[in-house]
Amino acid sequence: MAPEIRKVGVLGCGLMGSGIAQVAATSGYTTIVREVETAPLTKGRAAIEKSTAKLVEKKKLSGAERDAALARLTFTTELSALVDCDLVIEAVPEELELKNRLWRELDGRCPAHTIFASNTSSLTIGAMAAATGRADRFVGLHFFNPVPLMPLLEVVRGLLTSRETLDRSLAFARSLGKEAVIARDTPGFLVNLLLIPYLLDAVRALERGVGTVTDLDLAMRLGCGYPMGPFTLLDFVGIDTTVRIAEIMFDEYRESRYAAPPLLRRMALAGLHGRKTGKGFYDYSVDPPVPLELN
Repeated sequence: MAPEIRKVGVLGCGLMGSGIAQVAATSGYTTIVREVETAPLTKGRAAIEKSTAKLVEKKKLSGAERDAALARLTFTTELSALVDCDLVIEAVPEELELKNRLWRELDGRCPAHTIFASNTSSLTIGAMAAATGRADRFVGLHFFNPVPLMPLLEVVRGLLTSRETLDRSLAFARSLGKEAVIARDTPGFLVNLLLIPYLLDAVRALERGVGTVTDLDLAMRLGCGYPMGPFTLLDFVGIDTTVRIAEIMFDEYRESRYAAPPLLRRMALAGLHGRKTGKGFYDYSVDPPVPLELN
């Protein structure tokens, strides 16, 4: 019987990594967050402090609970700090070799019971598990942004993921207060398999002049009851991130609906990545944001 998960390691302290670390710490887990440099660690720590302060303000977390959660967090640039974790969750950029370099190093240093989990939104779990000697203890844990608020967690079972690993991962997901769904190890899993074609179709509609950014967003919000329109969502997810996910899915399925439209590719190359760069389909330098003039 594998030991209970008590200590969680998080690889990456960006938007997703810091969110994952926050929910793990607030759920009672000792949490070690590792980044390659101190700057993103500092930024991630500040994001967690700000997020938890808002939860206290909204009375979703008490001051004592916030203080206890922050005390459970350790920030480091040393990969060796994660070697005694019961679960390691990776949240680094969607580059397979980058992820696998980390997995190969940790595989030889972590104890046998440690579960490896990737927060990848598009790469296959099998492609990472193959880089380790513990494919049976490798799983996908795909969180959604913003992690502290979004209730869904996709638990992705690879071809060789054991039932015990799946059960331990599901139990962990529920301990975070998440609603867990099980997905097969195919690019896009459940949500992105359906979401990405929808977002790409919206861009194609814009390219064809079917409607404006504002009208297409408004139509989907009011006509379908979506909380945000496709272009607002694209800016939130990140134009560059969406293009990368689309490329991975197109390489796997070779279906035109997963091919990123030319406009989206040009925006990614131009640095118009959405909210994180201040401009995407909307210009966020003004409040409220206004649609950007796109040629």
